[in-house]
Amino acid sequence: MDSRIAEHRGVYVCAVNASSVVQCSRDPLLLQAFTEADINLPDGAPVAWAVSWLARRRQPRLAGPSVMLMMLGRAQMRGYRVLLYGSTDKVVRLLQRKVEARYPGLAIVDSISPPFRPLTDLEDAGLCDRIQRARPDIVFVGLGAPRQEMWMRAHRDALDAVLVGVGAAFDFHAGVVQRAPLSMQRLGLEWLYRLLQEPRRLWRRYVTTLPVFVWRVGRQLASERIIDYAPKRTR
Repeated sequence: MDSRIAEHRGVYVCAVNASSVVQCSRDPLLLQAFTEADINLPDGAPVAWAVSWLARRRQPRLAGPSVMLMMLGRAQMRGYRVLLYGSTDKVVRLLQRKVEARYPGLAIVDSISPPFRPLTDLEDAGLCDRIQRARPDIVFVGLGAPRQEMWMRAHRDALDAVLVGVGAAFDFHAGVVQRAPLSMQRLGLEWLYRLLQEPRRLWRRYVTTLPVFVWRVGRQLASERIIDYAPKRTR
């Protein structure tokens, strides 16, 4: 990311969880948005575990909210300009105040809360122009999946910045929603904590995607193990 910022080159970073993996199998446009990303972070613990098992090397979890804090610290150290894009006016204002208090001297050049509806071409062009005039090095995008992935893919070439989709990180760091305790994060149960906090909004997502993800990873692991242990043909 440092090298891309130095080059003033537009790139985008996605945070991948089990739900988004399954949604990609159902939505070709979303799949395209993830496969064209410059970096995909294993945001969910199940995704990090699956990568570790399938690649046969340890892959740590890189949760979007944690990566956002790491990048804010680096932006403070290196003098990068930061822009916040997403969520509601209330949340983004709270987030800006909390970030500025935690990282003194960090340059937050703008914070934008776009309408929660499809934008007209004129509105979209106006927001892009506003972002460009602010000259950010990093744009944190908190529109929620899959909206943020589609937005980043559509705007990478128009914005000379590193776009980072961080989803619920805006709510966590603004203090509007409490993040799971570290013990639950380490056990891979952050999804359960979020489900207990917002059951009406999240139950359908988890019920319809997590079992599918577990089944497909298990099937792939079983298939690769069969191949590994299949007798080798001799001439």
